[in-house]
Amino acid sequence: MTLIKICGITTLDDALHASEAGASALGFNFWPRSKRYITPAAAAAITGKLPAGILKAGVFVDAPETEFTAIASHAGLDIVQLHGARQTPPSIRHWLAFSATEESIRATMETSGAEAFLIDTPAGDERGGTGRTFDWSLVRDLPGRIVLAGGLGPDNVAQAIRQVRPWGVDACSRLESSPGRKDHALVTEFIRAARSATI
Repeated sequence: MTLIKICGITTLDDALHASEAGASALGFNFWPRSKRYITPAAAAAITGKLPAGILKAGVFVDAPETEFTAIASHAGLDIVQLHGARQTPPSIRHWLAFSATEESIRATMETSGAEAFLIDTPAGDERGGTGRTFDWSLVRDLPGRIVLAGGLGPDNVAQAIRQVRPWGVDACSRLESSPGRKDHALVTEFIRAARSATI
């Protein structure tokens, strides 16, 4: 079964709806420059009310291990998703995030202790959340667990899963009514479409 992650969660209402609709994981963005930034305290207030079994992931950009480890503990996270500078592999459960065109992906995957590798559309200073897709053939033959991101929505997630066969899919901006606020109908449609492709 493909893991389905809904990222950019900022409200309890959106988190509970995504969970009830069948999401496997929820993402909370702790990069202060993000339009979907959430404070550790606000995230903790949400994660503490989620049903068991939902993976709670924290998004970090160029953050030192002392920072993301402390926030993960305070906010009740299960895993950290690390973007930006590659550091010594952290001691806590983690994913590594890459832009699809980075040449170091395969070499890093072959030597990394990361649980999975999120591959997103190149976004420059935005670091994701652009709503744009990329050429999925770039990741089809990569080793390890791939979490496919970048421009996924209800209209293309099933095709993406059938074409790439990723371990997981991640969606954010195309499921929103405004940055950080989810459109519940789109979230439900996205999850239903993703599930239909994994049967």
